[in-house]
Amino acid sequence: MAGLIPLKQENLSLLPDSVSRPTYDRSGLQAGIVHIGVGGFHRSHQAYYTDKLLANPDNRDWAICGVGLREGDRKIAQVLEEQDYLYTLIVKHPDGRIENRVVGSLIDFMLAPDDPAAVIERMANPSTRIVSLTITEGGYLLNPATGEFEINHPDVQHDLANPENPRLVFGYLTAALRLRRDRGLRAFTVQSCDNIEHNGDVTREMLLAFVEAQDPKLATWIEDEVAFPNAMVDRITPVTTAADIDYLKDEVNLHDEWPVTCEPFCQWVIEDDFTNGRPQWETVGAQFVPDVTPYETMKLRLLNAGHSVLGILGSVDGHQTIDGCVKDPLFATYLRRFMDIEVTPVLEPVEGIDLEDYKSSLIERFGNSNIKDNLVRICSESSAKLPKFLIPTINENLAAGGSVKYAALVIAAWCYYSNKHQDKEGRPLEIIDEMEQVLHAAAKETRKDKLSFLKIESIFGDLVKNPVFTDEYVRMIDEITGNPDIARQMQTLLFGWE
Repeated sequence: MAGLIPLKQENLSLLPDSVSRPTYDRSGLQAGIVHIGVGGFHRSHQAYYTDKLLANPDNRDWAICGVGLREGDRKIAQVLEEQDYLYTLIVKHPDGRIENRVVGSLIDFMLAPDDPAAVIERMANPSTRIVSLTITEGGYLLNPATGEFEINHPDVQHDLANPENPRLVFGYLTAALRLRRDRGLRAFTVQSCDNIEHNGDVTREMLLAFVEAQDPKLATWIEDEVAFPNAMVDRITPVTTAADIDYLKDEVNLHDEWPVTCEPFCQWVIEDDFTNGRPQWETVGAQFVPDVTPYETMKLRLLNAGHSVLGILGSVDGHQTIDGCVKDPLFATYLRRFMDIEVTPVLEPVEGIDLEDYKSSLIERFGNSNIKDNLVRICSESSAKLPKFLIPTINENLAAGGSVKYAALVIAAWCYYSNKHQDKEGRPLEIIDEMEQVLHAAAKETRKDKLSFLKIESIFGDLVKNPVFTDEYVRMIDEITGNPDIARQMQTLLFGWE
């Protein structure tokens, strides 16, 4: 630490000119936004847009108070408090250029398990006009097969019985909105920033399912008073590594315990539907539209599904990172063929977007060698991701008589991945998934019942009942079981090699 500059407000003037930093006075900011789930993506995306916005003195009421709902958020809480809620955004360009920016839009962080009442009060405060979320796909407790809220989840049952001491986001939102109603205050907007199709609609439906079970009268008030804008968010943000921390030490003389790395591309398309005012994010690059549906569908089906295609196939083949996959011509060709043949035909036109250019830009972004996006992260919680990113494309192609073979290989490879927990050479794979045990048990049964994996209804719905898909899937399961050489299976699909 000797000679290094600790990242703190008082030390910003000591940083080299190459590091961008807040040009605004942070001491007078007010947190108009409470954000739940301060991970890397929030800090590279919404907090970044807001940091740019705060440079305009007319926007001083729109700073962010972060909230962590889990004990696992304690480290980020400690780091941010020690650093005056500052962090460094390391933007890595494909040509090797790196931009470093200290972001100042976060001005507080609250750890909910330490004081649930204080978090509820902060959300209920009149200054809070938006409560935003990045809680990952699994945090919404949506059963993908039924489309219903997981009302019997143990934490949901706890929150229903303990409204003043909740564990989940829905319990906190409900408690805070109840206080606002009782105090005669306007509701806040609930704004999802997660990679979920119709994320605002999903948030609304899941919250109302919870509230109706706890307080039906409040549910009616929320229906009438609270806005849930849909949005499409996009910026590749890998997990921070020790090398990122060391880079700042070695190249910038800066000690930041938890910086964030990301690509230069950034996109945010939002429906202009807010309850209690909103920041003018359009002045710093966001796009407000009447209907976000075509934009978010395009992104989820191409970028997010593309990540999963590369992540699952690449993991079994022995790759470690997304850019490593894309530098392999076979994987780049397979991904492009999947996007052209199975995704594009079921997408609606998107105003202002050239799909061919968009798909080419994705290949370029995935190939950014300065963004070492680990496949472990990409494959994490696949049980929550694939029902939203990939399964809808399969179902729509089946309905339209389109191709499903490229996606079928991904599902078959996921079955192998879930069963063996190793790549084709026998090297162990790290599995991070809430449904890991369910996936493993179903995949293991494949040796007796080749369709056992597809029978996980909460993930695949009725897909197991479609013979067109199951025929493709079983053929690929047979191939992988006999020889887990994923590259060979990909070559066969692409070029007909036997």
